[in-house]
Amino acid sequence: MTTRAARIEATLATAFAPAEIVVVDDSHRHAGHAGAAPRGETHYTVAVSSPAFAGMGRLARSRAVHALLDAEFKSGLHALALQLRAPGEG
Repeated sequence: MTTRAARIEATLATAFAPAEIVVVDDSHRHAGHAGAAPRGETHYTVAVSSPAFAGMGRLARSRAVHALLDAEFKSGLHALALQLRAPGEG
């Protein structure tokens, strides 16, 4: 069985062919908060650097990631902290 972090990484890697991708499970930091589950795998920080983001605004990038991860949200993913950049962006 794969972890949610591995599924998120695989989904985003397939869609965006990133130069860099980092997925961190931050669920332990949200214990007791809304949407947190005792088993974790609910809150993540995701950083992606991809040429696919060139020319896209911040909102469009976020919407694209959320759309790709819709099944994960429907199965318990609660929140993402996104850092989405095109190569060369600060």
